[in-house]
Amino acid sequence: MPITIDSARGIFPGTLSADAVPATIARFKQLSAEDQLAWTWFAYLEMGKTITVAAPGAASMQFAEATLNQIKQMTFPEQSQVMCDLANNADTPICRTYGTWTPNIKLGFWYQLGQWMDQGIVAPIPAGYQLSANASAVLQAVRELDQGQQITVLRNAVVDMGFDPNKLGDYTRVSEPVIPPKDASQRTQVTIEGINNETVLSYMNNLNANDFGALIELFAPDAALQPPFQRPIVGRDAILRFFNEECQNLKLIPERGISEPAEDGYTQIKVTGKVQTPWFGAAVGMNMAWRFLLNPKGKIFFVAIDLLASPKELLNLVR
Repeated sequence: MPITIDSARGIFPGTLSADAVPATIARFKQLSAEDQLAWTWFAYLEMGKTITVAAPGAASMQFAEATLNQIKQMTFPEQSQVMCDLANNADTPICRTYGTWTPNIKLGFWYQLGQWMDQGIVAPIPAGYQLSANASAVLQAVRELDQGQQITVLRNAVVDMGFDPNKLGDYTRVSEPVIPPKDASQRTQVTIEGINNETVLSYMNNLNANDFGALIELFAPDAALQPPFQRPIVGRDAILRFFNEECQNLKLIPERGISEPAEDGYTQIKVTGKVQTPWFGAAVGMNMAWRFLLNPKGKIFFVAIDLLASPKELLNLVR
């Protein structure tokens, strides 16, 4: 039976991903727009006490600047309506603009709104406001997650706002400029206990160096990459776009792995370790697994990236 993307998704089925994350996000989406905004405000304030959010760079902020300035000039009721529209996925000019942005631009936009709300420039949550019982329950659910899972929930809460880009028709995706790869003198080489496969090591090293051109050459033409809690991204062009838009300045810290033969001359490899993002820096490491399926030529046919359920899953390398 030939190996397919669907069958490849089943390698290392004992990997326990953090199912609490999509479950919490689903509960968040069921809240009213008002509760979503209040929840976001309370969550960012509370998590900010234990997780330091890095200020976005100028590259990501320049694309949101015109929209932010437009909101800044509005009255408080108008500002509140814009934020409610975003939470409601409404069809408005600002929601459509927001829908064209890549995740880092959306995060920068909400970071700036949060700063302005704190300063009284943008309509704040009313003094003495109490979260609804449902919103309080979702906030409590986030409190019980580890830090890597918390930042994933906080990110997805705002990334999925705005008008659905799938309904926009033809549009230009607005993304940050691609950062040039690091010079050879600035690159470091990872080591992975139990793994000496050159393709897997090069995947980690090239991603850490922002060398997406060399990275995509490791993939087969019909390859797929499955980000956490998403469907697979199929084809090298789409995978490269994902790297350019969402993977700049990541720091992968693989720790250990296991390699074993699969059917038809393929090789399956599982690696566990941590990932640090530029938004939260070295203070927060997300516990991750990478499940690779390499074709007989040593090219990546499939790789799934899993946010793990708990730190102890870093040691779970069995099938």
